[in-house]
Amino acid sequence: MSIQRQTLREQIETEIMDRVGAGEFAMGESINEVAVSEQLGVSRTPLREALISLSQQGVILRVSGKGFRWAPIGANDFTETVQIIAALEGLALRLTPASELPRIGRLLAEQAQGFTASVSSADEIHEHDDAFHALLTSGSPNKRLLETVASYKLALRRYERLFVGNADLMERAADEHEAIAEALAANDLHGAIGALEDNWHNSVPRIINALKAKVPAH
Repeated sequence: MSIQRQTLREQIETEIMDRVGAGEFAMGESINEVAVSEQLGVSRTPLREALISLSQQGVILRVSGKGFRWAPIGANDFTETVQIIAALEGLALRLTPASELPRIGRLLAEQAQGFTASVSSADEIHEHDDAFHALLTSGSPNKRLLETVASYKLALRRYERLFVGNADLMERAADEHEAIAEALAANDLHGAIGALEDNWHNSVPRIINALKAKVPAH
């Protein structure tokens, strides 16, 4: 088992995004670095490093001479990111040796069946989803491709946390994961990629519906 240690900058990023998910920050607002550094109990230097990193990921905007502002993120940004990830993961499957696909499919089936809740917190669903898709693409020999996928997935999860808080309940697409696993186990690459694309594209209305469930009707 590998033990991952976060740098202080990464810890600050994580804490900021946890607070975003909890609804403590409003999109479009300017970021008061002094107030945030006091809230987090850190100095301005690592906080600024974290803010710069988040700006590079599109979570916040860096305004010349005016500091940082929470980026307004719309459904189009989320949809485009999903489309990119679906295409990249499909490529990762195409690059995976055919002999590996059935084994990965069987492991994915076990993983999908191990998480039986049909409705759970967004944080739990995202954790399971990340593990599922990491295993799905694990057979690809193109490490640069996998790093690119991971980068987009990081941005995607942060978009989701802006839309829907960590603890909000969401429906889980168990049948979609099972369809991917079954196709791979049968060495049906075309069917697996089709099921994978359906899974990603269907995630957009699920997230939007979870967002709508949080907003009181007028």
